[in-house]
Amino acid sequence: MSGADGRVPLRFGRIVIIGGGCYGSWYAQQLTRAAKAGALQASEVVVVDRDPACRVVALREAGQYDGLPLRVEVAEWDAYMLAWLGQGPLALASDAMVPSPLMPHVCLDWLIARARARWPDRRIRVAPLGQAPPTPWERASPDGRHYVSYATWMCPVNCIEPERCPHTRGIRDWSMPPMMRQFVHDTPTLLGPVIFHCVHRTYGVGMIDAAAIADADRQLAAWGASGPCAVLVGTVSHCHGALGVLAVD
Repeated sequence: MSGADGRVPLRFGRIVIIGGGCYGSWYAQQLTRAAKAGALQASEVVVVDRDPACRVVALREAGQYDGLPLRVEVAEWDAYMLAWLGQGPLALASDAMVPSPLMPHVCLDWLIARARARWPDRRIRVAPLGQAPPTPWERASPDGRHYVSYATWMCPVNCIEPERCPHTRGIRDWSMPPMMRQFVHDTPTLLGPVIFHCVHRTYGVGMIDAAAIADADRQLAAWGASGPCAVLVGTVSHCHGALGVLAVD
């Protein structure tokens, strides 16, 4: 069955929205619009928030998300991801995650938790990059993670990063995943990169395929089995990203 515009709808198993506040409620609203227009089908949409009275709950009770199979999971993000992503890539083949632009680097945190469970006697840490990434804007945080952007201006949260940048009016000739690959190529001490790429799917909502996140754990297990390693991990869109070096000593 096609949507209102004649296109085949996107089909998902579970869509997980990280956070039920201002961003999560907007994403849920957009997914509701997509579902009503026939552009999206999902078995369920799960909003994860530790607050049982988060904004999504209030809006759901007001009927804002009618037509979307939405439920709220009251949990810490890290705890939910450990259970959800622990199912493995095959079970997650049709699932996706909707990250929040202001959330911590939860994908890296998940990999760290998995590595510590796998190697309890080894030191697992976030190591500094060693050199600044080649992006117009970058900042290192005290915990060793690095935040990067190709924009030196304020971007709207609903930008879908089209081929022509809405701010510069020119062709968007930049993208974080190729930058990460070049960065690893130029840094012999690094493996990877492990890229969690958030791309626009429908009605302004960006998603990361859950199977790609889960498969990164398999990659890390293989690298770590051969001895100490340092892997560049990034949760990125085309224009912005959070980077970290996961070091297994």
